[in-house]
This record gives sequence, C-alpha cells and structure tokens, in this order.
Amino acid sequence: MARRPLPDTLHRDTLAVRAAVDASQYGENSEALYLTSSFTQPDSETAARRFAGEEDGYIYSRFTNPTVASMEKRLAALEGTEACIGTASGMSAILLLCMGLLKAGDHVVCSRSVFGSTLKLIGSEFGKFGVQSSFVSQTDLAEWKNAMRPNTRLLFAETPTNPLTDVCDIRALADIAHNAGALLAVDNCFCSPALQQPAKFGADIIIHSGTKYLDGQGRVVAGALCASEKLVRETFIPVMRSAGMSLSPFNAWVVLKGMETLGIRMEAQSARALELARWLEAHPRVERVYYPGLASHAQHELAMAQQSGQGGAVVSFDVKGTDPGQARKNAFHVIDSTRLLSVTANLGDVKTIITQPASTSHGRLTEAQRQAAGIRQNLVRVAVGLEHLDDLKADLALGLDTL
Repeated sequence: MARRPLPDTLHRDTLAVRAAVDASQYGENSEALYLTSSFTQPDSETAARRFAGEEDGYIYSRFTNPTVASMEKRLAALEGTEACIGTASGMSAILLLCMGLLKAGDHVVCSRSVFGSTLKLIGSEFGKFGVQSSFVSQTDLAEWKNAMRPNTRLLFAETPTNPLTDVCDIRALADIAHNAGALLAVDNCFCSPALQQPAKFGADIIIHSGTKYLDGQGRVVAGALCASEKLVRETFIPVMRSAGMSLSPFNAWVVLKGMETLGIRMEAQSARALELARWLEAHPRVERVYYPGLASHAQHELAMAQQSGQGGAVVSFDVKGTDPGQARKNAFHVIDSTRLLSVTANLGDVKTIITQPASTSHGRLTEAQRQAAGIRQNLVRVAVGLEHLDDLKADLALGLDTL
C-alpha cells in the first residue's frame, strides 16, 4: 500500500518517525518486520530481470529486504544523503567501505585518534592486501595535507573521536580530499544525525554503528554507510551481494524503531553529559576532562558549529596519577567503586556506561599506538545515559572521593 507522499520540508525529528518504505497491503502503521530469507517472484522473466538488476524488487535478504530498506531510507533522510546501505555492524560498515573503494596500491589517510578496531582494520588487515595507510593528528590540517600522495583515495575521520572527543574540521578535510580527487568518510557514531550531519560540510560517506545511539538501548548490533545513490548502488551493493556483511531484518527493525526517539534521547543525554562534565572538571581528583561542550575543550567552538550546539553524551576524564601503574589502579578504582554504572565497552545506551579505554576499546593496540592516540592508563570514559544526574554524580564520587 503506497503511503501518501511526504512533504519535502519535514524537520529531522519528523523524518525520524515517518521516513520508510511503503506499507504492505495490510496498511500497518508501525513498519513491518519481514523475517524471510528469500522472496518469491511472479514468473521467471521477472526473476531474471530482478537478479540482473534491470528491475527493482526484493530477491534475497542478504542484499534486499523491506525492513532493512526502511531503516536505510530513514537513516539517509536523517543524514541528508541520497542513499544508505545497512550492514551487520559498525566495523562491517568500515569493511564494506574499504572493500568497495580500495585496491592494492591505494593509500588512505586516517586520523590516529579513531576507534582502536578501525586502526587495526585499516592499518593491519588491509595492509596485508597492499593498501597503504598514514595516520595523522585528528586536528592538525597540515599533517593531513602533508600525508596526501598521488595514490590517496580516501580520508577517514571520526568526529568526535572515541574516547578523547577530538573534533576535526569536516569542511576543511573535505576540501583536502576533493582537491586531490579523493573521498572523505566520516564516522558519525558519537553525534548521530540528531546532532551532526557531515554531508552538509562536504563529507562523501557517513559511517554508523547502529549499535550505539541509533538503537539507543543496547539491544542489537548494526551498522550503515550513507552516501550518494551512485556510490551505494554501483560500489557498495555489489560488494555486499558478494561478501554478505548483511544486516539482519530483526536488527534493522530495532534500529528503525530506535531512530524514532533519537532526537529527544540525544538532547536529554547531551544535557546530562554537559552537567556531569562540569562537575568532573571541578573535582579535585580529576586531572582533565574531555568533552566538546566545555569551553575548555580545544575545539569547543568548532564542535558547537558542527554539532548543532550540543556536545554529545560521551565524557572522558583523566584521574590523577602520573605513574602508569598507579594510573591504571586509580582508573580501575573509580570504575570498580561504582554501583550504578554499567562496566562495559559499549556506548549509546540509556544506561550510563563506564570503561577504561586502554584495556578495552583500545586494548589490542600496542602501548606505543595508545600513547600516539593519547590513550593513557588513567583515562576513564563515561557514556551518559538517562539516569538522574544526582545519582550519576554520587556513583562516580564513590571512587573519586576515595582515591
């Protein structure tokens, strides 16, 4: 059943609730969950045309499914891109990105401050297949420019970064990429399209771990790439069809439903995070706080311009203790003293999460790589949820006050 056409001027919050594929003949108001591996065809000629890509139609859920298509349509609408392709996880989205765009002999310039698994995938795994990579300062544009080579095909950044919340100038990086005939990919996991739309600043591809804020309640693993119709159809779908890093319909449906409340969740969690960051900044046992919403953040003004005036929901901080051994003990003491916060390495949940990045999200890196990325042993990351702020402060004070 065809839905009535949506106006072209809808606000992002409305698109988060309404953008989807057409309803079935039953006219369901909540988007349907299609748990099927394949789709029957009306006749052999139609099947031949659809398998050849000459006619649109659902074929096989590895690369075509109505529930996944609804999630993709909604996320593309929120990001302001022409198209989107869902993947099994955020890391599989980056895998699809690299497999689609790169070949042996190509070169990638990547921020050294990105998520640890991203560093490993680009630097180590794709290095085995002849893809060259250079890792540069997230915030030093001169390093990005100096790292460019004639064979550079891709610039990759996440902003803000995990876990230090460094913010890059998306428009400046887009100019560097495009002047060299390369593409810019931006991981928008921390902000989500509720706070930031990298395509508005010139990014060609936006990467998501739907596991995080798009779902919002820590239920499923999912990922996506948002880009032009041409890139999705001609570059990413063929790789997906062959390699099969597919998003399951059930997980797509959960993320689809999660996006309906994305705007109000991000607003509420960002507000709590800002107040918590201010409280931590004033605590005598805290050496430094990393949060883009604070005036003390090195890229505060840029962050406020790119992130709709909000800092996001992730706050990281260094507890006092300069000796590496003692620093690790101090970080563990703060984390292990909590009774409310969840000790896990995920983020984006309505439940507040606390972790020590050096031993979790960046634990597979060498100590030299961690130091280059600024990940010290006394660093603690808090992904702020929706609990009452006073309860969060009291829980963190159990460890901080007893250091």
